[in-house]
Amino acid sequence: MPELPEVEVVRRGLAAHIVGKKITAVRVNHPRAVRRHEEGPADLTARLLDNVVTGTGRRGKYLWLTLGSGDALVVHLGMSGQMLLGPVTKTEHLRVATLLDDGTAMSFVDQRTFGGWMLADLVTVDGTEVPVPVAHVARDPLDPLFDDAAVVKVLRRKHSEIKRQLLDQTVVSGIGNIYADESLWRAKVNGARIAESLTKPTLSAILGHAADVMRDALGQGGTSFDSLYVNVNGESGYFDRSLDAYGREGEPCKRCGAIMQRDKFMNRSSYYCPKCQPRPRR
Repeated sequence: MPELPEVEVVRRGLAAHIVGKKITAVRVNHPRAVRRHEEGPADLTARLLDNVVTGTGRRGKYLWLTLGSGDALVVHLGMSGQMLLGPVTKTEHLRVATLLDDGTAMSFVDQRTFGGWMLADLVTVDGTEVPVPVAHVARDPLDPLFDDAAVVKVLRRKHSEIKRQLLDQTVVSGIGNIYADESLWRAKVNGARIAESLTKPTLSAILGHAADVMRDALGQGGTSFDSLYVNVNGESGYFDRSLDAYGREGEPCKRCGAIMQRDKFMNRSSYYCPKCQPRPRR
């Protein structure tokens, strides 16, 4: 699933090319792609038509376009969603097709159809406008208004694994499985450690590493393990070549040389160094 850096790469691509453009044609090819829009495909199509894209937004892994009507078009990429710009996309996985007034097609392609579009009202939360479906999501470490000390205070009250808390979007958003493992590796902390048992400086360091690793990923266009994640031009990111922990089971730790291990975690996998990041005693 695309995480914060991948979604931000897509947002930046959209912001550079579609802000100020009018939507002149809309076609929903698969109703599942707009299932979150309760009023249905016809309503979404009618409300998008002749609307001008006035801006883009992101919080954590949520992406949206602001419209001249005052609505927000919330885009959930799911596992395989792609927002592509260019000529009309010719693929069986094209779910929503739109045309802009400069002739550019903005296509939503989703092979697995877990993602989708919906229109929503904007509300102000902590001084920032966000769509209603995103109002419950905490700020992410790359947000200029992210409050490190406040998040550390919340984590110090949590009697559960630190990795579980990093993945909780109501505590801190945008840190998915890949970047949780990377930030924990950099901080030399095992994800099974209980959050409340960690010191404030350690928790602050983990959050700082999360921000750093996601900035590094942004610089390389995100992380692509297959062809499903691409930017708006259809290009893959290259940060997977720089990963220190995720996906490296059986390989030597880049820091100490110990063999990296993998544990099952929340229907996912956790990758860590048994020497640099020893598991807590039970």
